[in-house]
Amino acid sequence: MAKNTYDDSSITVLEGLEHVRKRPGMYIGSTDERGLHHLVWEIVDNAIDEALAGYGKEIDVTINEDNSITVEDNGRGVPCGMHPTGKNTMEIIYTKLNAGGKFDNNAYKTSGGLHGVGASVTNALSTYMIVTSYRDGKIHQIKFENGGKKVSDVVILGETRKTGTTVTFKPDSEIFSTTVYNFDTIKTRLRESAFLIKNLKMVIIDRRNGKKEEFVYENGISEYVAFLTNGKKPLHNVAYFEGVYNVPDVNDEIEIEVALQFTNDYNEKIVSFVNNVKTQDGGTHETGFKSALTKAFNDYAHKMKLIKDNQTLEGADIRTGMTAVVSVRISEKLLEFEGQTKGKLGTPAAKSAVDTILSEKLGYFLVENKSLSEALVQKALKEAEARAASRRAREQARLDKSQKGEKNISAKLAPTSEKNKEINELYLVEGDSAGGSAKQGRDRRFQAILPLRGKVLNTEKATLEAAMQNEEISTMIYTIGADYGAKFDLKKCNYKKIIIMTDADDDGAHIQVLLLTFFFRYMKPLVEDGRIYLALPPLFKITKRGKKEEIVYAWTNEEKDKILKECKCPTILQRYKGLGEMNAEQLWETTMNPETRTLVKVGIDDEAEAENQIEVLMGSDSNRRREWLENHVQFTLEEEEGE
Repeated sequence: MAKNTYDDSSITVLEGLEHVRKRPGMYIGSTDERGLHHLVWEIVDNAIDEALAGYGKEIDVTINEDNSITVEDNGRGVPCGMHPTGKNTMEIIYTKLNAGGKFDNNAYKTSGGLHGVGASVTNALSTYMIVTSYRDGKIHQIKFENGGKKVSDVVILGETRKTGTTVTFKPDSEIFSTTVYNFDTIKTRLRESAFLIKNLKMVIIDRRNGKKEEFVYENGISEYVAFLTNGKKPLHNVAYFEGVYNVPDVNDEIEIEVALQFTNDYNEKIVSFVNNVKTQDGGTHETGFKSALTKAFNDYAHKMKLIKDNQTLEGADIRTGMTAVVSVRISEKLLEFEGQTKGKLGTPAAKSAVDTILSEKLGYFLVENKSLSEALVQKALKEAEARAASRRAREQARLDKSQKGEKNISAKLAPTSEKNKEINELYLVEGDSAGGSAKQGRDRRFQAILPLRGKVLNTEKATLEAAMQNEEISTMIYTIGADYGAKFDLKKCNYKKIIIMTDADDDGAHIQVLLLTFFFRYMKPLVEDGRIYLALPPLFKITKRGKKEEIVYAWTNEEKDKILKECKCPTILQRYKGLGEMNAEQLWETTMNPETRTLVKVGIDDEAEAENQIEVLMGSDSNRRREWLENHVQFTLEEEEGE
């Protein structure tokens, strides 16, 4: 038998880029489509940092026919001389993990890519990379292959008057589960970056099909807010505020930009960035923004006698219907993030910066726009009244429950027997028939069943009052137990998974969309935290009539055809028209058993794009919806056989 030993020879040292290839998830998060596109972001972020530093006004991203990527900017070009280490600087930048200009405050005042690993990680996970630098009147080029191995030293291809950097790379198919780039994913990211830097031109070209789009915005984040509120009825033009905050005692400053707009909507939306990096989980700059907004509105309302001296407007009520973009730029010296990712800003001075500058400027704005300001205060008061009424209704419902037993708002709910929020699941089931089978077939220890009657209300069109008065909506809010809107508290949610289970037909798909719209509008943290799922019931039941009868299921037509083709015995094929056709055992086996079921997790890749899509598809603007359908859906008329 081989003897297991652990001594000096057991220790393996992975040099440089070898560790990236061995553990790519540590550097790019995953090796699926998300990780694949992360390679592009690393190179694009370098080009954006040049633009932030004041060099270059255009960045072009090209998807080549072989799914390689070319990123070209007109910045200063990467340095091409000899580094003090004895190697060419171009080689060091693209092969050393902790090399780059982001560690030197003299090279970049602010930067999104602060870890100094981006370009080299992209190189490590590519089959080849070609870097061309236009600098100092010459064209310098270096090539790498097979995960960052240098093909040759830097060569000079000729002379030039232009400046900038061009990087071409092809992701390694041995690393990634897919190497096919998505045009819309890259387009969305480039458009977002163009919004954040005024007059920066972002271009995406797809050589595979000839698509090309360009983005450039003279008014920056003001146009971003207008994009996010497209299709809604604004109460005023987008308000824009900017300023520079001098941080005490450190001889440094923080630049802030804020754009906001109130609409007749009932949902709050704040999108925040630091150095062009989206802070998905907010942070100190968002805290400063909310503090300034609440302070300015209350000061104005008291000054104008719109509320009583002892009355205070709550921030959540003020922000109802507001869309805002908060962008701050902070030097590397001051920049702090919470956790391992850049999802939440932790710089304490950012709160003071946004709070101080916005409080003053927003105060002037409210005074200068008296009629609008009074209308917004009244809107906040109305929202407070609606929340109070909703709270009283829920309290009454709980009272009814204690007094009248099951005659209350959650009478249809089949609850779990255990009260473990970390494992419990809530199934939202289409119809009482399927709900009955689900109740019988479930594991009652951790699976709750809530049958829904018909199609729920379209909350994209309905007012807040109408939504809260809707029985199905109220039942879901009461059952989930975490409130709704700005008051939603994820910690109070009664379930780890909320699973939408509908028939596999058009009506079922419509119910899914209606429910997803509700969750996106009123319980967005559920979606962001990955708690919303779609159940996938099978389309077919196939009974094999051999020596021993066997039942198998198929979820697609292709799967069904394969089973029938490979089967050597007589079969009986049943197409499920709805969940109600399954008995409890079949529903458990195919759709509810955690060991055998298939669930689709619902997430938000790009919030702005999701916002726009829901507004188009579920909103009240029928012209925009018709235009989208005409551009994205092909309608065909199938003739019956023999006609």
